[in-house]
Amino acid sequence: MAKEKGYEEFEVKHVAGIPMLLLGIVLILTGAAKIVWGAIEISKGGFIGLAIAAIIAAAVILCIVVPLIFSGLKILKPNEAMVLTLFGKYVGTLKGAGYYFVNPLVSAVKPEKETTGGIGGVINATLVEGESGAAGAAIQLMTNKKISLKTLTMNSGTQKINDLLGNPINIGEVIVWRVVDTAKAVFNVDNYTEYLSIQCDSALRNIVRLYPYDTANEEENEKTLRGSSHEIAEKLKEEIQRKVDVAGLEIIEARITHLSYSPEIAAAMLQRQQASAIIDARKLIVEGAVGMVEMALSNLSENDIVHLDDERKAAMVSNLLVVLCGNKDAQPIVNSGTIY
Repeated sequence: MAKEKGYEEFEVKHVAGIPMLLLGIVLILTGAAKIVWGAIEISKGGFIGLAIAAIIAAAVILCIVVPLIFSGLKILKPNEAMVLTLFGKYVGTLKGAGYYFVNPLVSAVKPEKETTGGIGGVINATLVEGESGAAGAAIQLMTNKKISLKTLTMNSGTQKINDLLGNPINIGEVIVWRVVDTAKAVFNVDNYTEYLSIQCDSALRNIVRLYPYDTANEEENEKTLRGSSHEIAEKLKEEIQRKVDVAGLEIIEARITHLSYSPEIAAAMLQRQQASAIIDARKLIVEGAVGMVEMALSNLSENDIVHLDDERKAAMVSNLLVVLCGNKDAQPIVNSGTIY
């Protein structure tokens, strides 16, 4: 039975639909045969007894009532469910592919109200064959009373959000989700796809504001949106799951699909990245040049090729560093005289 403080899914009582369908057909044929038999008796002009009148009346009632019983026959495809209510009271969920018979008085609850836009319409539009866009979504929401238990994806598009440092960035996410509790999805929220869309947007903004896009000092080991995508995705998944538990949804995966600086600061940030790359490259070049100069002086001294005083060593080191660290090829100068 439904709980007062919330709803939890449980299975409705049902029986196989094929036997009930065959029984209904037999009853209708029997009633029709009795009506024909009664009509033949009346046509003979003889006395119509009370028994014959009762049989005819029962046959007519049978032919009227049995088709109403057929409303209790339900067909479900794989990964579909139907939430059923009896006079406004939740009586259970019908799940599993097959042909079933339930209480004819129960009615299936429409899982969502019609929406004019938003992520809910985009998601449900993919479930309608033969239609596309908002028209397909509207048909789906107005006619279908079944809940899809399939794994669905939601692409939120690109949003502009400020990171921890206040820099505006463009970021997009994709969410992989499914319905795990149909009662919560139908009764606890008005439209679970719209609810999911709003909560995903809110969670993304909360997560992005906690981290910078990038950090200039890599030695700080600080988590960033660009460098710690796996950790950020896990936190985003946990944040969304905590918000949509009330709607009976399960977040299977959350990923960031797009990440970039906004156009108004992209050029400045590109210059900063280029400057950082140039500094790192220059640092590596200088370290290599110093090592090469040290090796040259050591080899000259060990092999006793030439003896240089401190002044000449300083000049040689200066010349080698200029040659090794310069952006252009050095132009050699040939000295035809003495070096002293």
